[in-house]
Amino acid sequence: MPGTAVIITTYNWPAALEAVLTGYLSQFHTPDELIIADDGSTDETREVVDGFRSRAPFPVKHVWHADQGFRAGAIRNRAIQVAEADYLIFTDGDCIPAPRFLEAHARLAETGWFLSGNRVLLSETFSRDMLEQKIPVDRWSWGDWLNSRRLKQINRLSPLFRLPLGAWYRHRLARQWEGAKTCNLSAWKQDLLAVNGFDEDYTGWGMEDSDLVLRLIRNGVFHKDARFAAAVFHIWHQENSRDQLEENQRRLQQLIDTDRIQARIGIEQAQSA
Repeated sequence: MPGTAVIITTYNWPAALEAVLTGYLSQFHTPDELIIADDGSTDETREVVDGFRSRAPFPVKHVWHADQGFRAGAIRNRAIQVAEADYLIFTDGDCIPAPRFLEAHARLAETGWFLSGNRVLLSETFSRDMLEQKIPVDRWSWGDWLNSRRLKQINRLSPLFRLPLGAWYRHRLARQWEGAKTCNLSAWKQDLLAVNGFDEDYTGWGMEDSDLVLRLIRNGVFHKDARFAAAVFHIWHQENSRDQLEENQRRLQQLIDTDRIQARIGIEQAQSA
């Protein structure tokens, strides 16, 4: 298996981040490093990271930049730069990993491919109770999840099934960029550098992950499906502001209309700034 770095994007939700980080202490596969990509949080988040660092059996890095609005692409690029591992697994600070999340990404990693997994959505009430009571959902049994589905605390069970699917199924979405989300995505660092990382021209919520995977596919790095292997539990929250979505959709359409592979503003530009 390749050396792995987990990159977790977060912004001012320390209670959720603490629950997410705790989930990485019970993984079947231990990462070589874990990097918090912090999009401008206050000191309360730093305290959570420092507390976790003292418990974690692997190196923990905290990459931070000033709060200038939603700049997830920019802070992920900083995390890519500091990562020492060859294989990078992206997720968010509101997504608790299932116990075999890292093991599945590492096991399914393949030269010339990036991986995209899926998620189970937790309800608003259950999310609040889980955080307040520190319920360890990452260590739940099938009986617990069946009961949770019966109580409508989660939206579905299917991502939790672990099926030994072959190459045909995993590779069937090879050129499909739609649907891949950075809350559950992994790629080789060299492939991310080859397309200049995330495009920092995107500000506000939306489309920066679609932009990345479309450019990866154009550069010969194809979409491998990690469903029924690598799941995360997504904590409910109010939707992020969509005030920049129309502009970001316009930027993505501009990319679709060209054959561009490189991010317009990416890792290379940050290094030369």
